[in-house]
Amino acid sequence: MNRHDEIQSAYRNLGKEATFYDGMITCSTIPGKAVCKLVWNMDRETNTRYLERAMRGIPEDFTGRMLEVPVGTGVLTMPVYRTLPRADITCLDYSPDMMAQAQRRAESLGLNHVRFQRGDVGRLPFADGCFDLVLSLNGFHAFPDKEAAYRETFRVLQPGGVFCGCFYIQGENRRTDWLIRHVYTPAGFFTPPYETAESLRRRLEKQYEQVELETVEAMACFVCRKVPRK
Repeated sequence: MNRHDEIQSAYRNLGKEATFYDGMITCSTIPGKAVCKLVWNMDRETNTRYLERAMRGIPEDFTGRMLEVPVGTGVLTMPVYRTLPRADITCLDYSPDMMAQAQRRAESLGLNHVRFQRGDVGRLPFADGCFDLVLSLNGFHAFPDKEAAYRETFRVLQPGGVFCGCFYIQGENRRTDWLIRHVYTPAGFFTPPYETAESLRRRLEKQYEQVELETVEAMACFVCRKVPRK
């Protein structure tokens, strides 16, 4: 199953526990489609494209140690993890409610190689260089201490390891920027400051090599590699 099919599987398998967040993040329910169009100027095809770009750093035959932060409800990644049975996957989130939903999804799919841990991305409870891959979907725009989050995700990644994911950046869509500034930020859903495509590229290129960065509407999708030891 390729990454496109994995994401489509997530869309199809929302189930009775599906939340408004799930429908929005997958652009697959009527309210979710409305938010995707109004806020992000995306339809389902565009939504699928940015998520595929965000997860393209995960090899289809990945067998290493992986950290996902934040895991959210796991609606997108649990179908992907089902195709990686030899990987050692840790999912972390600060919200116990969100993580509980992800854990139920993992249990329903029999994902014994996926473990869950509550924690703060700004103070990750892991040793230096203990992961081969770090995935972060739709998290950095919400993290209150972004500098700590960048520092910690870099720290726990081993030299030569891959950092990939996606998050909101400003300067790509004026309507999205207005809604983030006047609705999402005051409500506490997102936390400034926000990157631009240029500032994110500069930041990643200071710490990583082989930086690939693509924008889909106001979402930045990236994959990069920590410089190996000499």
